[in-house]
Amino acid sequence: MVPLAIESRWAFAALFALLAVERLAELVVARRNLAWARARGGKLVPEPVVWPAMVAMHALFLVLPPLEMALLDRPFRPALGLPALAVAAAAMALRYWVIGTLGRRWSPRVVVLPGWPPVTGGPFRRLRHPNYLAVTMELAALPLVHGAWLSALLFSIANAAVLRARIRTEEQALASSGGVRP
Repeated sequence: MVPLAIESRWAFAALFALLAVERLAELVVARRNLAWARARGGKLVPEPVVWPAMVAMHALFLVLPPLEMALLDRPFRPALGLPALAVAAAAMALRYWVIGTLGRRWSPRVVVLPGWPPVTGGPFRRLRHPNYLAVTMELAALPLVHGAWLSALLFSIANAAVLRARIRTEEQALASSGGVRP
C-alpha cells in the first residue's frame, strides 16, 4: 500500500502536468484565433516587456509549485488543499466562460479589431477583466492545494505587477480602437 503523502505528491505533480497540456492546447487555439483576427484587420499591440514577463511567469508557474512541494516537503493538508482546489476549479470555470464568450476573439495577446465593438456579454456584463480574475485566483489557489505557499505568494505578487501593466495596455487599445466599454 502506498502512503497517502506519496499519492498526494504524484496527484499534485499530475495536476500541474495536466495544466501544462491544457495551456499548450490553449496556445494552439490562440494561434488560430490570432490568424483569424489578422485576416479581419486585427492589429497585434506590441508589448515588448509585459508579454515576455507574462510568458515567463506562466511557464515558471507550471514548474515551481511542484518543485516547492517536493523540495521543501510541503504536506497535503485537506483543510487548505480542498478549498484551494475548489477555488482553482471555479477559476477554470470562469476562464472557460471567458474563452467561450469571446470565441474567435479570444487571445492571450492584445489584439485590436478596428470597428468591432467590445464584447459585453457573459462574464463581461459584470466584470471588466474577468479572465484576469480567473488567472489571479488560479495563481493563488493551485499552489496551496499542496501547501506551496511561497509559490502562491510569489506568483500572486508577480501577477499583480504584470496585470497592472497589461490592463493599462488593454484599456489604451480599447480606447484607441473606439471600443471603449461602457
